Amino acid sequence: MESVLREACEEARVDPSGAELLRLGSNAVYRLPSAPVIVRIARDPNAATEMERAVQVARWLEAQNYPATRVMPGVRQPVSAGGRVVTFWESVQDREEYATVTELADLLRRLHSLEVPESLRLPSFDPFAKVWSSFEALDGVAADDAAFLEQRARRLGKEYDRLDFVLPYGLVHGDANIGNVLRDHSGQAVIIDLDGVCLAPREWDLILTAIFYDRFGWHDRSEYQGFVHHYGFDIMNWPGYSVLADVRELMMVLWMGRQAGSSEKSAAEFSRRMHALRTGGSRRDWSPF
Repeated sequence: MESVLREACEEARVDPSGAELLRLGSNAVYRLPSAPVIVRIARDPNAATEMERAVQVARWLEAQNYPATRVMPGVRQPVSAGGRVVTFWESVQDREEYATVTELADLLRRLHSLEVPESLRLPSFDPFAKVWSSFEALDGVAADDAAFLEQRARRLGKEYDRLDFVLPYGLVHGDANIGNVLRDHSGQAVIIDLDGVCLAPREWDLILTAIFYDRFGWHDRSEYQGFVHHYGFDIMNWPGYSVLADVRELMMVLWMGRQAGSSEKSAAEFSRRMHALRTGGSRRDWSPF
């Protein structure tokens, strides 16, 4: 990834000196102190279409004066380097400071009210297309674990198809959670990570905050109540909540299974999550990644 970073920075005419790796997930995310700029290198070499759309979405949101991450000006994006897809973003601030779940709710309510231009050509979200593609990327996962997850995915797919969504269908962030809301230099909350912006039932943007509170204990009751009050809808009172929660949880386990073969920490976390799925045990000991 570092060689890709250097090549991409050379094309974008920015200095990669002192680059700091912030996280390594679906993207390798670096901060460049010289700019300051955030560089995101997609781990999927076939992510060009998705990254092009993220750049277009960011520019549209900027035109709407919506508080979201901004692309670095003056660079034609995305950049191709070392067989990877690279994008450059303005750094929100010099250090990561997360906003609150109530601010996340406000951002989502505002985002969901926007009218999307057809020119963006946003895709309709199919969670099970992502689920099944994740099976192809499992790494270091035992055959019986994979079979168990496949059986669970088939069952949940049928249950998902029977869901009766009650919120309007439209623009969603796609990965709305507290980890994707940062404060900028002025203290304003801004939403980041626009790779998954698409069209979907709005419940999809509410489910992570709910299960972070309800299943994992990563938010407390007052935080979740604030989220519900500011957004105006409690997904936990919707009859389809448990199914959607199980689908999102499955995706989290599959994502960890993609890292299990290359990281002892990820392998241990995957094993912990698999045990909870198999036994119906508590998720309170799951670690956020």
